[in-house]
Amino acid sequence: MRAVLLTVVVLGGAADGFSAPGPAPAPSRRRPAAPLTLNWHVEGTGGAVVSQREGDGEVNPASVVKVATSLWALERLGSEFRFETRFYARGEVLPQRGEVKGDVVVQGGGDPDFHLENAFLVALALNQAGIRRVSGALIVSRTFWMGWENGSAGRDSDPIRRGLAMAGRLRKAWDPRRWTQPERAAWRSFASRRGLDSSAPPRVEVVGGVGADGEQRLGTLLVVHRSAALVEILKRFNAYSNNDIERLGEILGPPEELAGLIAARCRVPPNEVRLETVSGLGSNALSPRGVVALLKEFRATCDRLGLRVADVLPQAGCDPGTVTRFFPRLSSGEAAAALVGKTGTLIATDGGVSVLAGYLSTASGELVFCAAVPRAGGRLLTARRAEEQWVLDLLASQGGARPLPCGSPVREPDENATVIRVF
Repeated sequence: MRAVLLTVVVLGGAADGFSAPGPAPAPSRRRPAAPLTLNWHVEGTGGAVVSQREGDGEVNPASVVKVATSLWALERLGSEFRFETRFYARGEVLPQRGEVKGDVVVQGGGDPDFHLENAFLVALALNQAGIRRVSGALIVSRTFWMGWENGSAGRDSDPIRRGLAMAGRLRKAWDPRRWTQPERAAWRSFASRRGLDSSAPPRVEVVGGVGADGEQRLGTLLVVHRSAALVEILKRFNAYSNNDIERLGEILGPPEELAGLIAARCRVPPNEVRLETVSGLGSNALSPRGVVALLKEFRATCDRLGLRVADVLPQAGCDPGTVTRFFPRLSSGEAAAALVGKTGTLIATDGGVSVLAGYLSTASGELVFCAAVPRAGGRLLTARRAEEQWVLDLLASQGGARPLPCGSPVREPDENATVIRVF
C-alpha cells in the first residue's frame, strides 16, 4: 500500500461581533504543525508480509499493551479463573438483632472489576443472613478495590489512603441514605436487570467508620463474593480500554516481567520492548511488526483455551467501547463485524499517539495488522480518520470485508458474579 502522509492545516477564525477597521495583522511566526505520518505492518496468517511502512520502527503502542496483559493473565490464571472477596465478622454476630457487634473485615482477592453492582449483591446476601447493622468499622485489605481509578494515572500512591477510599466507597454503597445520583442510578439498573423491587434496596449500616489494611484477626466468615470469569473481565477492560487492568499486575508481576514475556514470545530483541505499565499508560515501545507478532501469539493462546479472539477483544460494530466509538466507518455497513482489535491512545506522552491493531477478516483471508500515527497529540481525530481510511483501503485491496459472527458480549460486572452465604 502507498505511504500515507497527512498535512494538517489550521484555519483561524474571528470571534463573534464587530470591530473598527484597523491595520492588517502581522504575519504569524508560529511554525505550521508537522505532517502526521501513518506507519503500519500487515501479515497474512501464514506469516507473509502483505504490506508495511516503517514496520520495524519504534512506536508507543499505548493501550495495545492490554493485549499482552490479557495473554499473560489467561495463561497464568486460566480463562475461567474467578477472584474471591471474603467478608468476615470480627466480633459477635447477632442475627436476631440484625447486627454484627464489632467490625466487618473485607479480605480482597485482587478482583480488578468489583463495582457498585457487586456491592449490592453482597449487601443483599448480608440482609438475607439477617445482618443490617455493623456497630464497628468496615476494614478492607490492600487487595480490595472498588470502582475505577484510571490505573496509575489516578491511583493514590499511599496504600492506606487508597484503602480508606475503597472502604468508604463500599460503606456508601451499602447504605442508601448515603447515596447520590450515581448510586441511585446503578441500583435502578441493577434492580431492573434482576427483577428486584427498586424501591426496596438492601441496607447495611456501618456505624464505626472505615479502616484499611485488615490482614489479621479476620473473624467469622459471613459471605464470599466470586467474580465473573476472567475472560469476561478482560473483555470489559479491553472494550472500554480501562487502565485499571493494571490491578492484575498485583498478581501477575511488574511491567518488566511482561516486557520479557513479549520479547521471548514474539522473538523481539529485549532492548526493543519497553513497558512502563501493564495498561499502556506512560512511555512504552514496540514496533508495529512486534505488535503483529504479539497478536499472533494471543490468537494461539486463545486457540489453546478454546476461545475466539472476539471473546476477549472488542469487535467493531458488535461491542461498545473504543473500537466502535473511534472508528464508526469500520463499525457499520459492509465493514461491520470484520475487525476484532484494540485501540491505543495517548494524548501527550511521547508526543501523543493513536494506534489501531487487530485481526481483519477479508474475502482473501484474515490479515493481522498494526497501524500507528506517532506524535498525534492534539490531532487524534485526524489520526483516527487516517487509520480508518487505511483499513478501508486495505479491505478493498483484498476483495472487501467478510463479516464474522459477533463474539461474547460485554457484560455488566455482576452478571455472572455469585455470592455464597457461609454464616
